[in-house]
Amino acid sequence: MVTWNPWHGCHKISEGCRHCYVYREDAAFQTELPTSNVRRTGSFDLPMRRKRDKSRKFPSGTEFGLCFTSDLLIEEADCWRDEIWDIIRRRDDCSFVFFTKRIQRLNKCLPPDWGKGYSNVAIGCTAENQAMADSRLPVFLDLPIRHRLIIVAPMIERIDLTPYLDSTLIEAVSAGGESGKYARPLDFDWVKDLKEQCVSSHIPFTFHQTGSYLRKDGRIYHIPREHQHSQAKKAGLDYGK
Repeated sequence: MVTWNPWHGCHKISEGCRHCYVYREDAAFQTELPTSNVRRTGSFDLPMRRKRDKSRKFPSGTEFGLCFTSDLLIEEADCWRDEIWDIIRRRDDCSFVFFTKRIQRLNKCLPPDWGKGYSNVAIGCTAENQAMADSRLPVFLDLPIRHRLIIVAPMIERIDLTPYLDSTLIEAVSAGGESGKYARPLDFDWVKDLKEQCVSSHIPFTFHQTGSYLRKDGRIYHIPREHQHSQAKKAGLDYGK
């Protein structure tokens, strides 16, 4: 997957944002502007770029992960978003995925020709706890989207997704812990329970990241950043892939 960040910066809106990695990385690199200042980046037109021979830099079939250092639906980007939809429309030979904590804004942010959704766009709605699942997911299921994903990250408590796991609407669920020095622990039993909910609903499930602290069998393990994805994979909880 190619990361495409047409803008950078975000502001915290829920409990899952408490230890946001974007804020942490900006602090580490001592960026001039605060993370809450949303600004366009030099990668704004990334999917449209060409090589010297005029061929596409990113060929047909490329998958783009969109706005990983911001949120596609953030208010400050309202004046730029139409240009992004136009790029996605023109690169209909590629696929695009973005995750959002602002799913309630989607209807306001859609292009006029969206219809039932662009076939090359997948949208992941994040839900870090039960309150956010119950707030965001009913909205998410009612919107015109072709490809829906539920992203439980950072998972900060046990979550019951069963009211929302309609296999005709949800294509996959992914779960992960929180990273960083001050990360809240992820309980392995929460992940196993979530996986079983997905199995019962015949929806693919991925445990994509342990986070920095994993609680298992009464012990808390510190997982270095470089091993968080591989250790999650080794847990053997992925289903339906």
